[in-house]
Amino acid sequence: MEPPHDLPYGRSVMIKTGDPRTLGVPPSEARLHFDTELQELGGGPRRRLLMVDDEPAFELSFYCGTCPLLFRRLETAREKLSLESMQERLSGTLDDPDDGRVIDAFSALLPEGEYLPLLLSVEPQMVIPGKAGDYFSDEQVTAWGVNQFWGLPEHPHTPYYRTFETAVDADAHLYEFVVPMVPPTWNERERVEEYVARMEQGTVSTAVAVSTLDVCQPAVSFGDDPSVHWGLTHFLLDGHHKLEAAATADRPVRLLSLLALGEGLAGADDCARLPALRAQPRSARATGT
Repeated sequence: MEPPHDLPYGRSVMIKTGDPRTLGVPPSEARLHFDTELQELGGGPRRRLLMVDDEPAFELSFYCGTCPLLFRRLETAREKLSLESMQERLSGTLDDPDDGRVIDAFSALLPEGEYLPLLLSVEPQMVIPGKAGDYFSDEQVTAWGVNQFWGLPEHPHTPYYRTFETAVDADAHLYEFVVPMVPPTWNERERVEEYVARMEQGTVSTAVAVSTLDVCQPAVSFGDDPSVHWGLTHFLLDGHHKLEAAATADRPVRLLSLLALGEGLAGADDCARLPALRAQPRSARATGT
């Protein structure tokens, strides 16, 4: 066995899990919703999409569950979903998912459905696709190989953050990502620097995300380790400047995740296992030679 690679990100802790609950508004009223793009001929499914203001923002893992895990930013992903009314509350530490009516406030942005609140403490590392720490050109290639048409790894078209990974079992591994709605280069430098300064003085701020759990397994693998990949992907609603600041300063930030239970490629039993898996010690996957 090869030794696990060094984990590039800091300490990550499960603070508390809330009770599953119905949140959201009718999809026609929600600023964010999940959708399916249909083929022009035949009407079959083409792409799973995360929509923001009725524009495709991200392409998600394909329905089959055997294609590689994916979150790919699209050209129409231009909006963040921060709430001005929550800025003061989220500038500090959230200790319980139900504190400060934060969930109620962000519920108005989401499509009606069942959600599981998870409150996490993470120390993120920003990843540039194709460079050190990139899941798509490292662990995913080890499982699926490169894209057989392009001869290249999948590409998310955005920087993103890695925060945690752990073993599910001998044949499966959980990988966690925090994905900004717009790239960090769009952040205001002064605000990032303000958060860095506050974090270096001990302040722990809070970000909010809507999340999906995708469980993907290669049907035919061209990689060396065709294992099952559980992808817990947090799409930031609020906290773009905070995540960049935390990655810059190597400091923790709280993350309130609202896991959309009906929108990922994971069954009810998998979602029920997630809180316990997320509470495990972080560990990288060891691959055979």
